[in-house]
Amino acid sequence: MTPSLLRPRDGDALRSEIRWVAAKAGVPVVFGGEVHEDTLLLTEFVGTVTNGLRGLPVLRASGLGGRVMDTRRPASVADYRSAATITHHYDVPVSGEGIRSVLAVPVVVDSRSRAILYAATRGGAPLGDRTTDFLMQAGRRLATEITVRDEVDRRLRLLRSAPPALDTAPAVVEELRDLHAELRELARTASDELRTHLHDVCERMARTLNGDPSSDAPRLSGREIDVLAQVALGCTNRETAQRLCLGPETVKSYLRSAMAKLDAHSRHEAVVRARRHGLLP
Repeated sequence: MTPSLLRPRDGDALRSEIRWVAAKAGVPVVFGGEVHEDTLLLTEFVGTVTNGLRGLPVLRASGLGGRVMDTRRPASVADYRSAATITHHYDVPVSGEGIRSVLAVPVVVDSRSRAILYAATRGGAPLGDRTTDFLMQAGRRLATEITVRDEVDRRLRLLRSAPPALDTAPAVVEELRDLHAELRELARTASDELRTHLHDVCERMARTLNGDPSSDAPRLSGREIDVLAQVALGCTNRETAQRLCLGPETVKSYLRSAMAKLDAHSRHEAVVRARRHGLLP
């Protein structure tokens, strides 16, 4: 699949999680890589002293990482070199690094292993529960991040595949507004980097339909725009709260604040004024 211009590098998110585990768990070696079709490519490292593992391709079902990639379940070995549960295709680079106890955790998205995270020690002692917990947390966060990025890419592909036609303009406008609200909803669970990209896309969508925001446009907060975007789709306060994972009273508070800033006396008027100011598509 051709990388999206919007999508940040997944390797950057992977690197961030590996560094987080290394800092929190204090484990000597943490590393990992992304899965490309049936091959895991090791690219990110903390604590290694050789280049033997760098760029190493690990095939499905081979070694510990390949086994984890295939089963989509975490696995560990207390002594890599003597483990009977894995193949030993990668003993030379692993031994060169002095690694013995290893834990591997898959990052599973849509029933596919998309990356593998490892933690390892050079001594004979097995990795403890604390390290396991941190590595599992990192794997879950990375899976969530990749899921959001995949969904954003999917929706943008749908948008690009259906260019507006004159006779379908009203339907296209409604679809753009729906996508705008959904992208802002997805931004809630994204990383800071991806959230910034998503908000930029949403602003471009609003400008596409309404032009640049007016010079006298009130300054609405991101949450106020999130709520108005859902209201614009016809959502009730309760539905908006469910979509944005907020309390109904919190939604009411954001809506009242937005209405006051827009000098609007109803939900509908607030949406209309926000669109006139170029704040919503």
